[in-house]
Amino acid sequence: MSLFSQTITDFWRGQFFNGHVLYSDKVFTVAINPDLSEDSRVMILETSDGRVMAALTPAMADKLGLYQRKVLSEQTFHQILNEAGVTMHGADYLFYFSEANKNVLLQENLGSDLRQLTEQDNIVFSELQSSASEQDLDDAYVELDHWAVFGSFEQNLLVSAASMYPWQNAQIADLGVLTLVPFRGKGHARKVVRSICKYACKQGYEPQYRCQLDNYASVSLAKAAGLTLFGKWDVISPDSTD
Repeated sequence: MSLFSQTITDFWRGQFFNGHVLYSDKVFTVAINPDLSEDSRVMILETSDGRVMAALTPAMADKLGLYQRKVLSEQTFHQILNEAGVTMHGADYLFYFSEANKNVLLQENLGSDLRQLTEQDNIVFSELQSSASEQDLDDAYVELDHWAVFGSFEQNLLVSAASMYPWQNAQIADLGVLTLVPFRGKGHARKVVRSICKYACKQGYEPQYRCQLDNYASVSLAKAAGLTLFGKWDVISPDSTD
């Protein structure tokens, strides 16, 4: 039985196997997926069990000369990308709830000091944003007009908020979280993440938590909130010269 839901495993299988497999061994797989968008014409996923999968559009595979190669390795693949001027964006960690942890979440009472936010919360939400740094705002990508928004309060002050939006036409909801610096380490972010994730699960969505590999605070939050590492996902950079 898979650690994660069928929704998650089917989504990623569709990204990397919705076409034909060009090369595969015990560790590394290269697949051609004609349905990949231009922004995702090269993707790499390293799952937490150590397997690495690459997916490319037919045009990119042809440009890189992959059809002529009988044997590939992850190292060789990256070398081919580099020689062709293809740069990757930089991997994100992907976290999801395991089925077991999701069941625990759905039974949890998350308290009265946090709630779902609406457009009527525009003033307190604007105050939260104005008190945060531009870097934190960019990293979090938390917006009041997203599909779902939850906030945690301290003495009527909104100190932490998380928002979600449906991701890539799948039953997956991607989330971001923003917590004001003076209120970090007090459990606000953990509670607001679990609260919005519980809501998403009840709406039939799988919560998805993404963060950069060097964002250690965000990685710690994901684990504290009960999420489990699924893998590392990278896509071609918008600035790639290919």
